[in-house]
Amino acid sequence: MSDDVEKLRQIRAQTLALVEEMTKQPKPTYRLEGQEIGWSEYLAQLQAVVDWCERKLAACQPVELRSQAVT
Repeated sequence: MSDDVEKLRQIRAQTLALVEEMTKQPKPTYRLEGQEIGWSEYLAQLQAVVDWCERKLAACQPVELRSQAVT
């Protein structure tokens, strides 16, 4: 499982680096050879990947439950 956790951390870090680069110099949506390039949609997809990684990483963390008996 530690291999999976490390891969998730790496994907998250790489995606955050892409987000950082994109937000330094945002670009408008444009058409190139009939294909629309939507930067805001691409940024939203990257943010969704980061959120997905964070949920997966949180699920891999050990959980401690505490309870207290009431008499």
